[in-house]
Amino acid sequence: MLPEAERARAILYGVACGDALGYPVEFMRLDAIQERYGPQGIRDLPRPALVSDDTQMTLALARALADHGGADLDTLMGAVSARFVEWYHSQDDPAQRRAPGNACLAGTGALARGVSWRESCVPDSKGCGAVMRVAPVGYLYQHDLERLQNVARASGRTTHGHPASDAATIGGAYLVKLALDGVEPFEMPYRLLELVGDSSRDLSVTVGRLMQVLAWSHEEVALRKIGEGWVAEEALALALYCFLRYPDDYVACICRAANTDGDSDSVACIAGALAAARMAGQGKFAVPSDWVARIEHSTEIAVLGDRLAQVKAGL
Repeated sequence: MLPEAERARAILYGVACGDALGYPVEFMRLDAIQERYGPQGIRDLPRPALVSDDTQMTLALARALADHGGADLDTLMGAVSARFVEWYHSQDDPAQRRAPGNACLAGTGALARGVSWRESCVPDSKGCGAVMRVAPVGYLYQHDLERLQNVARASGRTTHGHPASDAATIGGAYLVKLALDGVEPFEMPYRLLELVGDSSRDLSVTVGRLMQVLAWSHEEVALRKIGEGWVAEEALALALYCFLRYPDDYVACICRAANTDGDSDSVACIAGALAAARMAGQGKFAVPSDWVARIEHSTEIAVLGDRLAQVKAGL
């Protein structure tokens, strides 16, 4: 059995390495990716292996959870807000500005001006910025579904206010939990639909498309049928598709996710969390050691994994 701290580390590295693989090709069409990297597309982390805003915000959320993950929701969200404000100000540094989403900037900017986390979101935004960062919530509250849902929703609501974002963010955390629990991959879309119910027709319809195309032999056609991932429900469904195609092969999963027409880094970081969580639940550390060694923020990720595991042990 993998030690709890290694399970936490695996998920955070799974996010970061998926993000770093997709980041260089985020705004490229698949044919352009293949023209630059060859017929198989991008397959290895670049050097240096830089992460985007996806990992930056995941780590900000993880820091807050490590500090106050056992506290009441208002206390925890105060910590989340403070960490998101730190991230917002970090974007003033050109070296740290990694293509942040407009809603993430608007919401965290509102937090920086003193607006409550309950009111800071862009009301109609359903970009994927909330679901891309939620994996630590699924890890920490693996054994407390009510808490998982409440914290996932609240963390997303700091920036994104559309019901589809709520549902996808809760769903993203829930899928990490299911992967850690050892739920069979083929059951996971059904469990996801059961959890979200009729809270978001956008998500339900998109997951329905995923289930329709899962058995198609041409993966690229199937991915295009699901969407491009710029919005929350598509990013989650695309990531789940890649995971379901390669549930026991982390590298193949995120390579499939990164080599798409759409939001390559966000889809790959979500898919990476799922693949890493599943293998961690099986006692395996999925992320290649050389990727762990060279990914940006590697040392902090290791420390955060240890801290999250300690908090989880006390819940």
